[in-house]
Amino acid sequence: MPQDFWGRVIYLLQTRGSSYAMGALNTMIIALVSTFIGCVIGFAVGIVQTIPVSKKDSVWKKGILGIIKFILGVYVEVFRGTPMMAQAMFIYFGSSAVFGINMSMWFAAFFIVSINTGAYMAETVRGGILSIDEGQTEGAKAIGMTHFQTMLYVILPQALRNIMPQIGNNLIINIKDTCVLSVIGIVELFYATKSVAGALYTYFESFAIAMVIYFVLTFTCSRILRHWEKKMDGSDNYDLATSDTLAHTSGMYSYSKKEEKDE
Repeated sequence: MPQDFWGRVIYLLQTRGSSYAMGALNTMIIALVSTFIGCVIGFAVGIVQTIPVSKKDSVWKKGILGIIKFILGVYVEVFRGTPMMAQAMFIYFGSSAVFGINMSMWFAAFFIVSINTGAYMAETVRGGILSIDEGQTEGAKAIGMTHFQTMLYVILPQALRNIMPQIGNNLIINIKDTCVLSVIGIVELFYATKSVAGALYTYFESFAIAMVIYFVLTFTCSRILRHWEKKMDGSDNYDLATSDTLAHTSGMYSYSKKEEKDE
């Protein structure tokens, strides 16, 4: 075992590099899949929470919708108000002890991170929907669109662009927060690093390598998502598409002197 810092780092990468690689791969799989599922949950919860209730609606609709919104509100507050590590312990061990449900570690990992992300995304989606001007909802209803159609074709496409930074932020948070899953035995990057450090007593060098790997993963995802956001913005310069041959489509048009004489 080398005695200097860089010598130990190189030694760890040579001898334990496969452990780091497998841990990083597991971290990314859990983070990507769980963020996607969490976004689906968040969109569903956020849309339900923004369903309008009018005086014309029946008592049954108001009552059922009120109960559903209350349950979803409790879900959001509980999972936003408790740490993911406690949730992991409660769900993985509690489901077996209380309900007799034996979850596999991987199913529990995806489930825990997904519902935790869904709680945060629900509020993000709700805020994104409410940020869209009410006139667009009224216009959609005026042409006969249902609430679902209004959300699908008018509101959500615009809200998605507004909440893209938060989706990326949740992905980055999940890449880092998967480390809490080591308490239920998931071999992700933190668990692999802890195993290497404990076996060779190289805590400083081992976790220095882990920090660099975490940074590379989060920075790469951040750059990719930033590029995607710019793609969604579209081009700054564009021509209007029209079938009217009298309309000038290339920005500000200046009539020539010949055209003025013809007029």
